[in-house]
Amino acid sequence: MTGYVTRRHAVALLAAASCLVAGAAAQAQNSIKIGYAISKTGPNTGGASITTLPNYQLWVKEVNAAGGIILSGKRVPVEIVEYDDRSNSEEAVKAVERLATQDKVDFILPPWSTGLNLAVAPIMNRLGYPHLAVTTNTDRAPELAKRWPNASFWLGLPSEISTSFVDLLTRMKGEGKIGADVAMIGVSDQFGIELSTAARNALKKAGFNLVYDKSYPAGTQDVQPLLKDAMAASPDTFIAFSYPPDTLGVTDTAKVLNFNPKVFFVGVGTAFPIYKQRFGENANGVMGIGGWNADSPALRDYFKRHTEAVGREPDRWASPITYASLQALQQAIERVGKIDRAAVIKELQNGTFDTVIGKVKLEGGLLKDVWSVGQWQNGEFYGVAPVAKEGARPVVAPKPAWKQ
Repeated sequence: MTGYVTRRHAVALLAAASCLVAGAAAQAQNSIKIGYAISKTGPNTGGASITTLPNYQLWVKEVNAAGGIILSGKRVPVEIVEYDDRSNSEEAVKAVERLATQDKVDFILPPWSTGLNLAVAPIMNRLGYPHLAVTTNTDRAPELAKRWPNASFWLGLPSEISTSFVDLLTRMKGEGKIGADVAMIGVSDQFGIELSTAARNALKKAGFNLVYDKSYPAGTQDVQPLLKDAMAASPDTFIAFSYPPDTLGVTDTAKVLNFNPKVFFVGVGTAFPIYKQRFGENANGVMGIGGWNADSPALRDYFKRHTEAVGREPDRWASPITYASLQALQQAIERVGKIDRAAVIKELQNGTFDTVIGKVKLEGGLLKDVWSVGQWQNGEFYGVAPVAKEGARPVVAPKPAWKQ
């Protein structure tokens, strides 16, 4: 009898302990801790402060205003842990490891730029965190998505961007709007090298003449020698695969030199609101990477909310995609119903999500239905390629001459 009582008491104590543990765990999950390291200083600050950080802030504000993310029927607010990666890959890696091992955050959001995302990708995979590598643009993405099944890539591939742009140029050449001569420059890092290589191959295949083709080091301040040489080649099309500071500098210099090719295409930053603010009417006709469907009611509403919450407009390319990735993350967490990162990764890879850019479904870890080329037309940066994509606007060519 004594042994029976002991076993009975042991079972009762074990059950009580289990209830206490479960209750403590439920009580402990009074917030979802989300961390990120973002470039608040250094050369990446411009891109991060326009494309990435405002959308993190907007999403957190809106999620918490609604009561939080739903876990098993209960809304749980989001708590943020933030670090400055100083635009440095080593700092970004250290910060991600600190977020996971010391701060013990539930989820980690990505940094800005191809380079920093690729730097943190191995550790994000090793630690088992979903990696929304939104601002990564590399032709290695299909291979990397297999190597790092926790990662997803959202901006398309350089080869797709270049091919789509060259298809647009081919159409314009066929309509007699431009000739075959092209001048191209590109920043000499992975982003610029991959895009330039893809464009070089696509241009050659399409029968264009690359009359000028130069790379330049990241951080180059004076682009006038490059622009003078490109101008001397008398191209109908000028292409710059550039980062935001270079994009502004190249445009400024082209205007000063009165370099007026029929097609003027610059890289990251063309879609930024600062481009329109800086160049005013001179932005009209300029093409660049990205674009969006400005006629979409969902995007118009997002634009309004972003502008009111952040105090400035979003960029017209990666900003809405960044916000859409956060919406997908939230929906994946809510479908899983608990903090189970492996299950959330699986849901992100397999699920379909309602977002500001429409229905999103990743294919092999990649978002494929994205804009490649946009053009400023009457104060808006419309998507113009792929030409078959819903909302694509007819391209304006030739670009109006610079107004001095």
